[in-house]
Amino acid sequence: MLNSYDDIFKNNKKWVEKKLKENPSFFKELAETQNPDYLYIGCSDSRVTAEELMGMKPGEVFVHRNVGNIVNNIDMNVAAVIQYAVEHLRVKHIIVCGHYECGGVKAAMIPQNMGLLNPWLRNIRDVYRLHQVELDRIDDEQLRYDRLVELNVQEQCINVIKMACVQERYIIEEYPIVHGWVFDLKNGNLIDLQIDYKRIMKDIQKIYDLTNCKWMMQHKK
Repeated sequence: MLNSYDDIFKNNKKWVEKKLKENPSFFKELAETQNPDYLYIGCSDSRVTAEELMGMKPGEVFVHRNVGNIVNNIDMNVAAVIQYAVEHLRVKHIIVCGHYECGGVKAAMIPQNMGLLNPWLRNIRDVYRLHQVELDRIDDEQLRYDRLVELNVQEQCINVIKMACVQERYIIEEYPIVHGWVFDLKNGNLIDLQIDYKRIMKDIQKIYDLTNCKWMMQHKK
């Protein structure tokens, strides 16, 4: 834990010195451009940092974080991030990463007025409603909580796939590919939920197609 606000700037100086010692051109190279293959959409939880858990360096991951790793269809923030990543950075992979022990998911499971958080948490409550039969069969409260974390990631992946910029680029290049992950805080492991991207695209095409094209057509080499 930091002892004071000033310690942040002391730590920054140490970090700069360390980086320059390792590579004198580090900041010059860092300032030139970014060319990430990955867009990471994760939770704002202070215990979950994208680059660190992925073992990535600065410039290798484009990151968006919010409470509960939500991709809301009227959230211009996440929409702008996805569109910029897909159309300008040309990322090849979009990752939605939730985590067990998520406060946002837990809050959505509690029958309590959360004030301004209510509209946001409703996105997760809607996931519960969609999967209520499966979740209510789980007697163990912790296991039900963990499963909702996973289902929330799955539904947010589907919300990413609904976006026109994702569909349009995939038709031409077969990228980006959407992945759903969960980070286990108790052991540090990343879990790939094995989201079947192509199947989901095919299943939702009739309703959510914004391209009037066959999404599954093969990219012509």
